[in-house]
Amino acid sequence: MNKAVELRKVSRTYTLHGNVVRALDEVDLEIPAGILASIVGASGSGKTTLLNVIGGLDRPTSGEIYLHGEGMHALSEEGLVKHRRKLLGYIFQSYNLIPNLSAIENVELPLEFARYPSRERRKRAEQCLQMAELGPARWRHRPAQLSGGEQQRVAIARALANDPKVILADEPTGNLDSKTGKQILKLLRNLVEQEHRTIILISHDSDVAAATDLTAELTDGAVTRIVRRDHSA
Repeated sequence: MNKAVELRKVSRTYTLHGNVVRALDEVDLEIPAGILASIVGASGSGKTTLLNVIGGLDRPTSGEIYLHGEGMHALSEEGLVKHRRKLLGYIFQSYNLIPNLSAIENVELPLEFARYPSRERRKRAEQCLQMAELGPARWRHRPAQLSGGEQQRVAIARALANDPKVILADEPTGNLDSKTGKQILKLLRNLVEQEHRTIILISHDSDVAAATDLTAELTDGAVTRIVRRDHSA
């Protein structure tokens, strides 16, 4: 099976008040392509640091990181930005939508940065909102006019805009009620199965983790357990 993500002896240290903090401790991790994976652990265990390192938002102190076989650890900042745009999409707990833009304009924004022509941007944004299961009647509403679940659907559509192979999601159901959270989780599962994405999410919710195909559990910056599940039935 192809590997979407491979980490080899990845560490991340930083200095806080004169003390060296080891946020990641020689992490070895392989995540196959085309699955829904989760990263879990107590607060301060290194979950967000690991997600940021995978996404190229943070540099490892040592070790190697590969996305679909392409080494990310040795790239220049310019090269890293290009690879992020080509390979990665991001979903945030707090949605991170631009408040004065409509839903469809929020989805178009990364396409504008990628210099898509205007007509192609609109067509692609519409496709992504349909994949995120947000009805056309809501596309021209601004974030404040949308429910939390609808805002997260816009955020998911935005993550899909550049057609990424890997989507990283930081607590994507964390700000949602239980029913809406389950709907969003089902949507993420559909994107894995129907759109052939690899999605890696952080969650504190054991039910969310149990719905994923692979869970990596972190303790003090180290992977202490990996659980694999078969959801094909």
